[in-house]
Amino acid sequence: MSALIAEDEVIHEVELVWLEDISGLDYVRQSLDRLPNRRGRPAYHRDGRMVGYARLGPAAKPSRSSGTFRRRVFWLLPHDRDTEPQGLYATGAPAEAVDPRTLSPGSKGRKTERSEGGPPSSVPQLLP
Repeated sequence: MSALIAEDEVIHEVELVWLEDISGLDYVRQSLDRLPNRRGRPAYHRDGRMVGYARLGPAAKPSRSSGTFRRRVFWLLPHDRDTEPQGLYATGAPAEAVDPRTLSPGSKGRKTERSEGGPPSSVPQLLP
């Protein structure tokens, strides 16, 4: 969940790779997944679709116990607002959702008025 992602868990990110145009998305879900490498496209095992992922720099170290790297994956479920605008998330957003316009490598992103179902704006309005 994004609320559980700390800035120090994403400090080794060097790039966010988007698999589709995110300009029309009010929010994306994000999670920290244990992956076998720093940079490659991760396998996706959730319902819905992966919309992006983070690449890590060479300073990122693997877990001593598993040899895996913790990397962010961005995704959406079939019942999210982009496919069901009047559905479950017509207002509000999942706990792990953030406005993709607030994301950058090394920054965990934030919820905004837009991500919570408010009117879109050209400048993200961060929520407290």
